[in-house]
Amino acid sequence: MKSATPKVLHELLGRTLVGHVLAAAGPAAAERTIVVVGHQADQVRAHLAEIAPEAVPVLQAEQNGTGHAVRIALDAAPDATGTVLVLSGDAPLLRGETVAALIEAHEAGNRAATVLAAAVDDPTGLGRIVRDASGGLARIVEERDASAEVRAIREINGGIYAFDVVALRDALGKLSTDNDQGEEYLTDVFGLLVEVGSPVGVFVAPDAAETLGANDRAQLAGLRAMLRDRVNTAWMRSGVAILDPATTWIDVTVTIEPDAVIDQNSQLRGGTSVAAGAVIGPDTTLIDTTVAAGATVLRTHSIGALIGPDATVGPFSFLRPGTRLGRKSKVGGFVEAKNAELGDGAKVPHLTYVGDATIGAKANIGAGTIFANYDGVNKHHTTVGEAAFVGSDTVLIAPVEIGPGAYVAAGSAIQKEVPAGNLGVTRAPQRNVEGWTARRRAGTVSAEAAERAAAEKKGE
Repeated sequence: MKSATPKVLHELLGRTLVGHVLAAAGPAAAERTIVVVGHQADQVRAHLAEIAPEAVPVLQAEQNGTGHAVRIALDAAPDATGTVLVLSGDAPLLRGETVAALIEAHEAGNRAATVLAAAVDDPTGLGRIVRDASGGLARIVEERDASAEVRAIREINGGIYAFDVVALRDALGKLSTDNDQGEEYLTDVFGLLVEVGSPVGVFVAPDAAETLGANDRAQLAGLRAMLRDRVNTAWMRSGVAILDPATTWIDVTVTIEPDAVIDQNSQLRGGTSVAAGAVIGPDTTLIDTTVAAGATVLRTHSIGALIGPDATVGPFSFLRPGTRLGRKSKVGGFVEAKNAELGDGAKVPHLTYVGDATIGAKANIGAGTIFANYDGVNKHHTTVGEAAFVGSDTVLIAPVEIGPGAYVAAGSAIQKEVPAGNLGVTRAPQRNVEGWTARRRAGTVSAEAAERAAAEKKGE
């Protein structure tokens, strides 16, 4: 990946590569989960502690091959019995249903080992499944050790396996490093089992994409696009309208109800949820945001906000964490809100910053209003009461309260309470300096315009 981030910690659609693999394995309900870590192990351990605290990381200090890695894992589970499932940490498209089917086929056939395989158009770089004359598995050959004849095979090893633990332990003890890479190949276990007559088998993945991994950022981008299409197709089939699936990106952690509409160029990320009848986009990013039924969110960036039923947001709005919008409330164009609560029907139509505030139901905040919440050291709160009206170009200097039904005159700077039903005004008296333009801006277009206006007035 040419990155300071370990490969398995690169993300796509709300989970890391290893997170996707653990999610696919989860429904199998294993008695224990062991994750072999090596390169940048501390970062991987820390991530596992967050997403899968039940998983036990074990260190492969020297990367001596996949067989060596599995032996280290089994050493951490000396009393393990039954079926051992081995998965690659970079197969994010693997489905839980496929994992379950692999285990079922393995156990139903009473096999010592079963490999997940796939038929692909271009097998370059991948291990090949070599079958015997009867169609059974003869061996798995890594490409670097394959003959030209074997390289022509299009059935590839998906890197995911089910083993009988007793047979696996025995075969691992017989692995050698007599190959092109000088490593212990887990795939050689299959040939060893065939030699002693143990039953082995192949389970073909229903979708070859499930076996794909990523070795660079270009491949990761390809997997991301495939997962996007899978996620979007599933949502559309569940009743969600996605108007342009190619430009819509939805994390696997998002929830959406039927009859929601997602317009083009929209991203739904993290723990976002969208209720029925809501319209999202176009050009909208929602991160950890809850959108209630019937709300409309247009050209907006939102993080950690709660948008109430039938509320409207945008265009070009920024909702920051802690923002909560009541039923039929409105946040209009070029509005930024942070830790702000709008009551039912409250309106902040345009060109306003609302920080650390409570705005009562049906209150109206005029254009260009600033909630001055920060004094350089601490943040302070502003309260605007029910049905209050704040005129345009006003500064509310927190902490301050505007009472229910109170009015604030446009252009005011309010730093004291405006009681309920009062009008708050802090404008300075207007003073006009006669003839100033002619004296101070002589020869300018402004002076010429003023002179023409004066002449026209005299001629009336």
